Amino acid sequence: MTLNEILAPFDVVLSDEQLNKFESLYLRLVEWNQKINLTSIIERDDVFIKHFADSLIPLKYFKGKVLDVGAGAGFPSLPLAIADPTLSITMIDSVDKKVKYLNDTADQLGLSAKALHVRAEDFGRTEGRESFDRVTARAVASSATLAEYLLPLCKVGGKVVLYKSGDVLEELNESKRAIEECGGKIEKVETYEFCSLSRSVIIIDKVSKTPKKYPRSGNKPRLQPIK
Repeated sequence: MTLNEILAPFDVVLSDEQLNKFESLYLRLVEWNQKINLTSIIERDDVFIKHFADSLIPLKYFKGKVLDVGAGAGFPSLPLAIADPTLSITMIDSVDKKVKYLNDTADQLGLSAKALHVRAEDFGRTEGRESFDRVTARAVASSATLAEYLLPLCKVGGKVVLYKSGDVLEELNESKRAIEECGGKIEKVETYEFCSLSRSVIIIDKVSKTPKKYPRSGNKPRLQPIK
């Protein structure tokens, strides 16, 4: 299946120019992956399904200034930047080599995206605090941990979009206090099936300012999540 065929049920349509950029993105990913560890998924079909399509299915939830926390290899941020050039995307990662890959790739593909070498908890206490319309992460951390990292970076009235695999209801139930404590409210969970995969997105509304004590430093959101 082509990328457009996979995305058709989700009302995402890419132009020929955008499809060409995805081809270029794939080639750059493979090239850079030989130098630094970006992803274990490198087969073309797998990349287009598990990275590109998966990043784009929730496209409708993104607008304005977008922040991708722990951007890594650039998913979902680089596909989002290709699919919607109106988005202004910032990517942050704590690994400098990955930041260099992200910025070089964004420049080469002409994307409205930039990467910064900074930790989420530091950015959330300084210039990034409550300054983004949408904050996202496609990561394996628990929703409680992600809530404390991401909600301080989101504007009141904005949304946090979490990419998750499979059934997330039990995990989400365990993270309700962390979400509420950091100024969020669960709006919805959307689960979708494609190419024999099951994925979910959790949409969290930022309804009030995050208390100044969050995010905590010293990796506490991950080691001691709010319960």
